[in-house]
Amino acid sequence: MLVAAGRIAAVVSPDEVPAGCLRRSFGESVVMPGLVDSHVHVNEPGRTEWEGFRSATRAAAAGGVTTIVDMPLNSIPATTTRAALLAKQEAARGQLFVDCGLWGGVVPGNADELPAMLAAGACGFKAFLVPSGVEEFPHVEEAELRRALGVLAPRGVPLLAHAELALPIPIPSGDARRYSTYLETRPPSWENEAIRLLVRLAAETEGAIHVVHLSSAQALTDLAAARGEGLHVTAETCPHYLTLSAERVPAGRTDFKCSPPIRDEENRERLWTGLGEGVIDMVVSDHSPCSPERKRLETGDFLAAWGGIASLQLRLPVVWTEARRRGFAIADLARWLCERPAGLAGFGARKGRIEPGFDADLVAWNPEGTFEVRPERLHHRHKLTPYAGLRLEGVVEATFVRGARVFDRDSFPSGEAGEILRRDE
Repeated sequence: MLVAAGRIAAVVSPDEVPAGCLRRSFGESVVMPGLVDSHVHVNEPGRTEWEGFRSATRAAAAGGVTTIVDMPLNSIPATTTRAALLAKQEAARGQLFVDCGLWGGVVPGNADELPAMLAAGACGFKAFLVPSGVEEFPHVEEAELRRALGVLAPRGVPLLAHAELALPIPIPSGDARRYSTYLETRPPSWENEAIRLLVRLAAETEGAIHVVHLSSAQALTDLAAARGEGLHVTAETCPHYLTLSAERVPAGRTDFKCSPPIRDEENRERLWTGLGEGVIDMVVSDHSPCSPERKRLETGDFLAAWGGIASLQLRLPVVWTEARRRGFAIADLARWLCERPAGLAGFGARKGRIEPGFDADLVAWNPEGTFEVRPERLHHRHKLTPYAGLRLEGVVEATFVRGARVFDRDSFPSGEAGEILRRDE
């Protein structure tokens, strides 16, 4: 591969490399497109004590991620106006180890802001169909979703949806330290009904709808039917839904809590089937960290703890460890972790593939290497992770953003080499 001016100039055999080129070899390791993570909560400005652009993008680089797209909530102000989008762009400047795009948000009454946010660089828009957990980002009802889709559909811009509907809320009856007690409060029916609503809206508006962090395998039937009807409905899932299971969550281990929740082992295997069949398009982290105090680790109260799992640095090895056991190949990873998230965010013409003209965003990694997850070696702000102590396969050796080496084993030689991205025109 030849790289010039930050882009891939050509893909050639070793004996075709022109004389005088600076060469770099990774032996038997894999060189893959840099990962694109289109679901990351950075939380800056406003809640930088939870996470920030500098710490998040260092973790991304260490995990082979060359582009992240930041979610519009948990920062203050939430990214629901043009002014807030510009404020977040300014907060990110000079702190990015990898490239970063920004999602805008759909909240009650802000549909008129969406065109201005697009013009200012938003990659698309995220909405919650259930309370988000923070007061700055209220959820929307069906009428508001329809209005937003009326703005976005003609522009070919996706609406990302947290697909849970707050149907009758089960009253928890068990010990709050037991994961099963929390699981009862967010049944799969919440996701299933929300996805049926979204499919109906996609048919009505001809809009592009993307279901984020799918955890209910029961919804795969509706998603597959929507594809069969030619609707533009896509879906993602996350490493924790593909790796962890409700039966194995220890009592009081609130670092396992997320929303929607981790479900049972049978559900996990059905998600893998949906991923293999193409009903699920991609795997993203939903990196959603917070301070240790908000995780309620001292009490182990699943009902009171913040719901979010930090995994930005570990997505590649977590997914590879499980994928290879099920017969999947590295080419599948490149599609799930690189190409399809890049396309969703509007970067599909320059990110996510190794082709001439694309950005020279690359990760070199050893698929046979193994390591134990040690929290002190993680680079996101807080070291909480449900993967602590697990032995994973797949060791990231080096990460390049537009040809600049931003991670090399345990160092960051190029420093803050990332840029703020906007959706391809």
